Amino acid sequence: MSQPPGPGNPYGYPQQPYGQDPYAQGFPQQPTQPYGYPQPQQTPGYGGYPPGYPPGHLPPGMPPLASWGARVGATLLDALMFLLVPMGLLIAGYAQIVSKAVDRVNDCDDAGIPSDSCPAPHVSGGSIALIVIGGLLSLAVGLFLCYREGTTGQTPGKKIVGIRLLREYDGATLGFGLAFGRRLLHVVDGAACYLGFLWPLWDDKKQTFSDKIVHTVVIKDPS
Repeated sequence: MSQPPGPGNPYGYPQQPYGQDPYAQGFPQQPTQPYGYPQPQQTPGYGGYPPGYPPGHLPPGMPPLASWGARVGATLLDALMFLLVPMGLLIAGYAQIVSKAVDRVNDCDDAGIPSDSCPAPHVSGGSIALIVIGGLLSLAVGLFLCYREGTTGQTPGKKIVGIRLLREYDGATLGFGLAFGRRLLHVVDGAACYLGFLWPLWDDKKQTFSDKIVHTVVIKDPS
């Protein structure tokens, strides 16, 4: 009800009680936006759930989370497809060095030379080449898997198993940089007897420690 014109209401406009939202009476509410700055455009996330959902909360409409067994299976498949050759080269190179070291120690013992006076074994160029090639191939594999996870959410192993890695608050892919950082943070997962890798077994969001740090989840791929 409008009030008559007076000292506190010179124009006779309706007065609202103190603390009541004037837009609650049906007036169109204007969006708040910093003056002079354009409103950023948001791209809908994967699966159709809304972007910008607060980290730490699963947005509505998210596909079911992947099981721990599926994640382990995907990791094993990636290792079988891409790491057998690099790891074989590394193991062969270090095995040759260790074998030469053992032979040199045995030779010194047979000759009666004290162990502290035994000369160091000669490391062949072939052993070093195996280690260098194996290391470079391992690095290339790691970068390739980061690229696939960052751009598509899936490594070949994840694609076979049918799971996908995404950002938890909007369902978008991570990008190469975040995927690379998450892979480096697996060091945290491996600490304390690999507890971080086991954490998805009882965690509500089935996240490892690295997932929690970078706010990612692994879902069952609905496609």
